[in-house]
This record gives sequence, C-alpha cells and structure tokens, in this order.
Amino acid sequence: MTKTILLTAGGTGGHLFPAQALASELGRRGYIVELATDERADKYGDAFPARKVHIVASETLRGKSPVALAKTALSLFQGTLQARGIVKRLKPDVVVGFGGYPTFPPMFAARLTGTPSILHEANGVMGRANKMLARGATAIATSIKLSGLHSALLAKCVQTGNPVRDAVVEVAQAPYPELDPESPFHLLVFGGSQGARFFSDVLPPALEKLPDALRRKLKLVQQCRPEDLARVGKAYADMKVDAELQSFFKDMPKRIADSHLVISRSGASTVSELAVIGRPAILIPFPGALDQDQLANAETLAAVGGAWPIRQSELTPEKLADEIARLMSAPDVLKQAAEAAVGEGRPDAVGRLADLVEQVAAGANTFKGDGT
Repeated sequence: MTKTILLTAGGTGGHLFPAQALASELGRRGYIVELATDERADKYGDAFPARKVHIVASETLRGKSPVALAKTALSLFQGTLQARGIVKRLKPDVVVGFGGYPTFPPMFAARLTGTPSILHEANGVMGRANKMLARGATAIATSIKLSGLHSALLAKCVQTGNPVRDAVVEVAQAPYPELDPESPFHLLVFGGSQGARFFSDVLPPALEKLPDALRRKLKLVQQCRPEDLARVGKAYADMKVDAELQSFFKDMPKRIADSHLVISRSGASTVSELAVIGRPAILIPFPGALDQDQLANAETLAAVGGAWPIRQSELTPEKLADEIARLMSAPDVLKQAAEAAVGEGRPDAVGRLADLVEQVAAGANTFKGDGT
C-alpha cells in the first residue's frame, strides 16, 4: 500500500525549499506527499510537488504583551484544530516539520493523534518553534551538530544535512566561472524581504565608492523589494552599473552558479545552497533573530574559509566597498573560497532525510538517533 507523508513548513523559501526537496525525493520513491503551510506559500505553490497544499492558520509570536500572546495563542489553537482534522482524514504515516510557526499546528496535531513525526532543524541553533515541538517528535533531523540540547533530545537526533532543491543539485557540478582581467565580474545580491531592503540601501552607495575600473567590470544581479526597484535602478543607471533587478528570481540556483561572488543573508537554506554549488560569499546575518541562528550558520561556512561574515551593524558603505574591491582584485582568493565552500556541501542530504522518513514510517517504536 502506498504510504502518505504530510510535510509542514513556514511560508518562506528558507523553510519551504528543504521541504520541496524532500517532497521531490519522496515522490521518486513512490510516496504520496501533501503540504501544510500558511498563506505566504502561495508564490511557491505551483512549484511544490505535493498532491494537495493545505493552508493552516498560524501566527508568529511578535511581542510579549498580553494582546500579542493572546492573538498568537488563538491563531495557533485554530490552526491545531484545522491540522488535527487534516491528520485524521489523511492518516499520514509520518508528519515532517521544517520550522516556523506554521509548523506548530500540524506537528502538535501529530502528537495529539499519535502519528509519528520528524522535526528538521536547518540552523546551527534550534529555533523557538522547534524547541516547543522537539519533545513530542519521534526523531529530530539536524543540518549540523546542535549544542546545548538536553540528552533526551540528543538521543532523537540524526545529522542528515539540509536538503537542497533539485535545481541546486543540477548546477552543483558547474565549475567556478573563469575570472580574468578582461571578463565581467558577476556579483549576486539577495536576502529575502528584510535583507533586500537593507541591501537596496547599502549597495548603491557602496558601489559608488568603488574605483571606476572595478565598477565598470561589474555585472550585477540584485533582489529588491518591489517598492525599491525604481529607486535602486535609477541609482545604478546614474553610475552606469550593468544591473538586473527583480523582486524574485525563480532561477536563483543558476544565478548562484553563474556568480563570482554572492552577498546575502545567511539563512540555513542560503548557506546550504552556497555550499552545495560552491560559491564564495559575503554573509550579513539578520540581526533581529533572537537566537542568532544566521550568525551561527555564517560562522560555520566561514570556519572552512568559504565565506566572510560581517555584522550588519558594522557594514557601512565604505566597509562594503573595501571588501568588494579586495575580493574583485583577488581571483585566487575567490576560487579557493569556492572550493572550501563546496567541501562543506551536502548534496546527499535529501536522500539521508528520505531514508530517515522511511525508517520512522517502518517502525517508529524502534527508532534510535545517532546523538548528533
């Protein structure tokens, strides 16, 4: 009999892309896959390989006031009732959660109904939603070794890596682009909605401070929020920078592979894709994260020489211009960093996670983690 797997993830690329990778792999193995997420996932829905996508109520904890806490609790309660109905109708063999508050209702519903579940933690630090869910999960899949976990949780952990999409694996074998004095320098800049706003503010004045000879070599691809496109485009046109700006790139893996240098946030999916493809990056961790998970992710890639993290509070246009100029003038450094990054890549992560799903589906009562 065909087994059914319910995946659940927050409605951002960082949560959905690993879920998408697992859905594709489980589909190849003959499983039926459905997805529970929130309304933000609409722009990814066409590409998600699931039989059905369920939109479930949820709310991120945005403050500690009684009103904020009550609003979050009410939304999560409503979502849990919805998710419990989905789980009872679908009767999945396993529920797999990929983080974010929209993961909470389906994972909690799995616990209420006695359905085996796997919690995937993509970051180097376990997020708040995942911490609340970890005790009730059958297994915990990790991207890298987590520190500070209770021994009871460590006993459930299996280090699988962070799954990357098929489109990432397809370009993973592309060699680092040749870089000589006459060739254009391909610079890619992206970072989600909040990252895109910050980069839209800091990149134009930084590039204006570059020496003319370096600025003329640039071939820039940058993600901008829709409301910033005209402003940033005019700034680049005025300084004659060859720039392509969009609010969303559907072919981001290929854009990464084509680049000589990436400037981005350091979310778990971004860092995993940079490592699998093997491209050097200036990483600017999101400073608002309570757990500083993006800083931990960036430091992991920096430790092997594949990236250069800079705290947002320290990133002035002058500092960014100096760093870009240094790296543009050091092709050997960039190539070595690319090789170091790809050494950290785990293109087999999706297969390892799918193996874990099959193991839990076959017999949750006998599951034992490897403590990593």
